[in-house]
Amino acid sequence: MHAHPFSVFKRAGRPFYVVSFKDEATGRYLPAVSTKKTTEAEAIKTAYEWLRDGIPHKGGRVGVDIKSAFATAMISKPDTLFICDELQKRGLLVSFVLAGSKKSVKFVDYLGEFWDYENSEYVKDKLRKKHSIHKRYVRGQAADAAKYWSPYFGDKYLGEITWDDIDSFINYLDELPLSAKRKNKIITVGSVPLKWAFNRKKIDTNVVDGHTKFSGDSAERQILTPDLAAAIFRVEWDDERSRVANLLAMVTGMRACEIQGLRVQDLGKECVYVKHAWNFADGLKCTKNTEQRTVEVPFPYIVQNLLNIAKSNPHGASIDSYVFWAEKMSTKPMEGDLFLRGLRDALVKIGMTESAAKDYTFHGWRHYYTSYMMDKVNEKLLQKQTGHKTLEMLQHYGGHLISGDREQVRNAQVAAFGGLLPEFVNSNGYIGKGV
Repeated sequence: MHAHPFSVFKRAGRPFYVVSFKDEATGRYLPAVSTKKTTEAEAIKTAYEWLRDGIPHKGGRVGVDIKSAFATAMISKPDTLFICDELQKRGLLVSFVLAGSKKSVKFVDYLGEFWDYENSEYVKDKLRKKHSIHKRYVRGQAADAAKYWSPYFGDKYLGEITWDDIDSFINYLDELPLSAKRKNKIITVGSVPLKWAFNRKKIDTNVVDGHTKFSGDSAERQILTPDLAAAIFRVEWDDERSRVANLLAMVTGMRACEIQGLRVQDLGKECVYVKHAWNFADGLKCTKNTEQRTVEVPFPYIVQNLLNIAKSNPHGASIDSYVFWAEKMSTKPMEGDLFLRGLRDALVKIGMTESAAKDYTFHGWRHYYTSYMMDKVNEKLLQKQTGHKTLEMLQHYGGHLISGDREQVRNAQVAAFGGLLPEFVNSNGYIGKGV
């Protein structure tokens, strides 16, 4: 009988013949593979074809010698890494993940841990280096990771993510009815963790480098005209706290969270000391850029209103109590949404439709202030008042005001906003002379 370099046989109860090739080097037979043939002759013919062309495997063919080598060799983890690296260099592997490696964590699990404020190494590193990163921001990132990134990437491992995967995800976002700014924020939710992973050698490639983000005009922020600004402060407001908060924002450009964070001890004679910001996730925290600043308020009317509100605190006033107190709790300030609600209610009272009023935001005061102060003081002074830190040179010059700067800012504020302040005594008995 002719000896074949393989063994063909049928297992009990199975319809097809299988073939087991012989490793000539060791004399051992390799694991059997089904030929899908029901006769021995057909199975032998198929086996010889495989010996010549390779054994079918996942859409391709594997040579018998290669299969023999892998079936009989003792392959260590370094061997596996070398083989995969070599295949990747030759363009035969796009990416690979070795069991037990840093790459072998599920990508969605990695994102979840990265945007976990209490456990994230990224957050800990930021805080250790005195960078400002608040719980509210981290929780928002985690929510977007769960909503957009996790469903898209599913069970993929961190080490499997490729440049093309990120490009595909960006194309997926392109189909969603979101603004360009919103889409770019969603991209950041995943790109920051992936870049972090690359920099710390958790992955081999910076898969987020070189992608083109979305562009497009953001919805134009509406800011009031001086006439409208003057008009809304000449009608009665349902909540005096909201009215004064809007007044303060108009003449200082302060953020809502900074106004919420004002305590009695932060009120100066003709200024306020911006030391903190408030949000419900973090409570009272440092300001957005982590620096304190003195904001000029050269309007006795507004300063007196701030003091009167602080004194009317139903929980009792102390140097630590919030100026804009909350009705139900002494441990937190009033909700920032009430600032906005009061603004829109006042706009409706002067004749604006509710729909048109919704185009205006409390944050718009920051743009209003900047717009009307821009041509009156130099950029350095203006940014010291607003707390913006976008230019590197301005950070270099920070620290103190030179002689005359304070007067320049105050004169500009009086010129820009003094004529807009109401001149009446309202039903609550607040002083009504603007300056």
